[in-house]
Amino acid sequence: MFGWAQKRQPWRTLLVDGNPADLVEIDKLIPSDYQEERTRILSSSELQELRQRFRKMTADYAALPAGEKYDGIRPLKLESQLALWICLGTLCRIGELLQAEWKNIDLENGIWFIPVANVKGSRRKKQDHHVFLSAFTTHYFSKLRQLTGHSQWCFPAKHHDGHVDLKVVSKQVGDRQSRFKNRKPLARRRHDDTLVLSGGLNGEWTPHDLRRTSATMMQASGVSLDVIDRCQNHVLAGSRVRRHYLHHDHAAEKKEAWNLLSNKLIDILIGQDGLEGLEKQ
Repeated sequence: MFGWAQKRQPWRTLLVDGNPADLVEIDKLIPSDYQEERTRILSSSELQELRQRFRKMTADYAALPAGEKYDGIRPLKLESQLALWICLGTLCRIGELLQAEWKNIDLENGIWFIPVANVKGSRRKKQDHHVFLSAFTTHYFSKLRQLTGHSQWCFPAKHHDGHVDLKVVSKQVGDRQSRFKNRKPLARRRHDDTLVLSGGLNGEWTPHDLRRTSATMMQASGVSLDVIDRCQNHVLAGSRVRRHYLHHDHAAEKKEAWNLLSNKLIDILIGQDGLEGLEKQ
């Protein structure tokens, strides 16, 4: 509105000192984890399709003769595949997972501690988080430890001492859904449709959509919205006095919710990737 007024009389004379909207500090108004509203969730059949797609891409590439691998279609990196399944089983943000250190993951006792420094959000709306690892999630974390357990980081960077870039998995998934990208192929990046699900009828999917998918599964399993929010590490709104005095951590309720989700995911993906060996909780 102010931009429109700056170009027209008589309103322009009222803005002799400039456009007041230019003084607004957007970073202070919008949370650091702000994203455009999305509603995409992956159906059970799409989750099955994704698992089958991963397995076929990996097997097809492994079967190529050595001289043809350079031009072959490389599967999504195994660490990235595991990251997606862990996100699905924990409701975590992909960036929180990619910063994870093995010292904060206790597979024996089934607990992953996410320090506040790794949590997205504005300064006053961040808190550390304990994720209770279900059978489903422990299965994939164990596979990941076989690959990267020698490192400090669950997802170590290849060329420097630290974790991978926080956007790397999202980019890898997006690059393999090129039909939804209005751009030319990027140098040294994939540009194909190997991860388009349901023939593209439901649109593009992102790692963050897995978080929404799992939350929806919990809701369908009868988990309360309050517990789902806590599993997602949302800072709940409400009276400051109430937050100050009420400190029940809902650990038992959250653990039950993650186990219900695990049972649902095992049902969906049973018989794939060794999941038939997992027991429900």
